[in-house]
Amino acid sequence: MATLVLPFEKPVVELLERVQELEAAALGEPTLAPELAALRVETEKVARELFATLSPIQKVQLSRHANRPYTLDYIGRFVDQWIELKGDRRFAEDESIVAGLGRFDGRSVVIVGHQKGRGTKDNVKRNFGMPNPEGYRKAIRLFEMADRFGLPILTFIDTPGAYPGIGAEERGQSEAIGASIAAMARARVPIIASVIGEGGSGGALALGVANRVLVLELGCYSVISPEGCAAILWKDGTRAEEAAEQLKLTSADLLRLGVVDAIVDEPPGGAHQDHDAAAAKLCAAIRLALAELAPLDGAALVDDRYRRFRRIGSFVEG
Repeated sequence: MATLVLPFEKPVVELLERVQELEAAALGEPTLAPELAALRVETEKVARELFATLSPIQKVQLSRHANRPYTLDYIGRFVDQWIELKGDRRFAEDESIVAGLGRFDGRSVVIVGHQKGRGTKDNVKRNFGMPNPEGYRKAIRLFEMADRFGLPILTFIDTPGAYPGIGAEERGQSEAIGASIAAMARARVPIIASVIGEGGSGGALALGVANRVLVLELGCYSVISPEGCAAILWKDGTRAEEAAEQLKLTSADLLRLGVVDAIVDEPPGGAHQDHDAAAAKLCAAIRLALAELAPLDGAALVDDRYRRFRRIGSFVEG
């Protein structure tokens, strides 16, 4: 259960706490089972109704929730034999991107994902999930290795954007992002990208050039953060709520516009309320996406990816 509670999610959190209390009481009292089942149904109903009325900026806040599961949380729940690989062999290790090898459903895969921290010390270590160029070059090394050995690639997107510091720019931030996009575009293996939280700007797209792009129900994906958009367009960061409306960054908007291929439902109250249930739902969605791509060979996978991105933004004038 999440310890941080946003004001608008309090009704759902209170119900979830009651469910937990009743679950504990029902362990030695079978007569409470009907009441527990009814409360679970009521909780899910209230959660669906409340979250259906949330504004885009509120969904952004939930996508950034400090208790949401991060890349390593998902890896720990449905990836076996995880081996992390570090460093870009040019400058340094970037802890804001984790990358390595593991087994998903008994099949070897390459995994690359943004990683935020828990608490101040860990967030400083992870640079608040904002990668430097060396993070993207580490990702490129893993993408090329996956292509060489024919291993599917799973990426997890959760970043406010690439780090905009002077040092990052001096070491070639934009070039590293572009090279990462190019490496994904030409890889002759299946690629599944999952937006598990906040996907911001090119820092997110650098891990997002996939055959199938999934987004969690409360995830967001946009060219810029609402605050940054408001500051640029209107010179007023306080208009972030208005910017969030215009950016069309919620999961429903992304699916309607063809930016993502599927929405992964979250447990009642959001992924931050139940990491295990969220991981189970995402695991099933990734499994299904990989099965859809299984008949395609290397050339067909590249062509499928190319056509997918060419379709985004296309329209017919009436």
